[in-house]
Order: sequence, then structure tokens, then C-alpha cells
Amino acid sequence: MQSTFDILHCRKVIDVWRLGIVDDKIISQAVVARLPRYYRYLGDLKDSGIERISSQDLSKLMKVTASQIRQDFNNFGGFGQQGYGYNVEYLYNEIAKILGLNKSYNLIIVGAGNLGQALANYMNFERRGFIVKGIFDKNPALHGKELRGIAVQPVEHIERFVRENDIDIAVLTIPKEGAVKTAELLVRCDIKAIWNFAHLDLNVPESIVVENVHLSDSLMKLSYGIANQ
Repeated sequence: MQSTFDILHCRKVIDVWRLGIVDDKIISQAVVARLPRYYRYLGDLKDSGIERISSQDLSKLMKVTASQIRQDFNNFGGFGQQGYGYNVEYLYNEIAKILGLNKSYNLIIVGAGNLGQALANYMNFERRGFIVKGIFDKNPALHGKELRGIAVQPVEHIERFVRENDIDIAVLTIPKEGAVKTAELLVRCDIKAIWNFAHLDLNVPESIVVENVHLSDSLMKLSYGIANQ
């Protein structure tokens, strides 16, 4: 499974993620899916004071081939110079632009259970520009409870809140039984993207970006690895 902030969403980035198109060039979804990992590693290098890095050294660090790295970056213009490598800060900033991380996004969390609370308290979202604006749950016992200064509201308030607060992304951390109806509500609200942790894949209009996250899939990958050692 991708890391928690590997999801993401301005108009151009929605087109990149959904259609894989940059400047009329088709970009494979595999390439798009690797961009957040490049971004994280380059961020660590930048924070460590590393100014430049070769594709060979980056490949050793990330455990992917140097040719794969060069091919991925060539989809967006290359970024490197022969004999010099890559300027870490420049490449970091360019990938941020490609991912749409040069602007901020307002999001809501629907479902204030354990997972919803954990996501609400995850500080790294804000550092990436994903701002939690509202939290909703159908359980009256949770209404008014504050998570990082945000009071949990009834789900009946979602539609008005989304429209009045320019919400870009909805995070669903609810049982699958209520996910479809909630998604339909969000579609009516003109939400731009849904990060779905409910245990089913959502089908919504193509204009809406959806990332279906199944946490158990990662565990099954681990179990496969153990079983086939």
C-alpha cells in the first residue's frame, strides 16, 4: 500500500492521476504511482543537505534501477544533466508541482472512529498541504467531540459544509454498508476526490478522482511473502 500522503489534486493533477496525460502525452499509471515515493526520498535528501544526486546513487537508495528512474523522469522533461545528475531541491520542487503539492487542499473526514481519529491526528497531512476542515459521524455520542480542535458533526451537515467551505477531498473511514450512499451524497456536492477506506471499491463519475485503500491487502502481500520465502 502507498504511504498515507501518497494521494492527491488540482485540476491538472486530477487529469494526470485519472487519465495519465501530461502535455498531451500519455503517462502510465505505474509512473504516476511512483512519483510520491520519489518525492519522499528527495525530501529526505534535501533535509539532509544533499544538493545533487546521480540516478545511480538514487537507484541504490530506492532499490530501483537507474534506467527506470531516468525513464520515469523523462516522461516529464528529464530534469537531469549528463555528468551532473539531478539537483535535489529543483527535482523535489518539480515533482511537487506535478503532484499538485504546490497548493493546498481542503478535506473532510467522514467517520470519526479509530481510523478516522488517527487520520485526523496525523500531522504530516498539513505539511503536505492537506488541511482537515471538518469531521463527520452518524453516531450522536461522538457529536461535539473535538479532534485537534475540530468538533465532530452529524453526517446530515456534510452537504452544506462541503459547499460552504470549498472542500476538495473527502476521506471515507466508514463501514462499507454506508459508503455507497455517502459517495452519492458527495457526488451531488461536486466533491473533486474521495480517499476511500471503506471495504469496497467505489464507482463514481469519471470527473471524480477515487483512491480505494484496502488495508488488509498489504497484510496479504506480507503473508504471501512469508509463505513463499
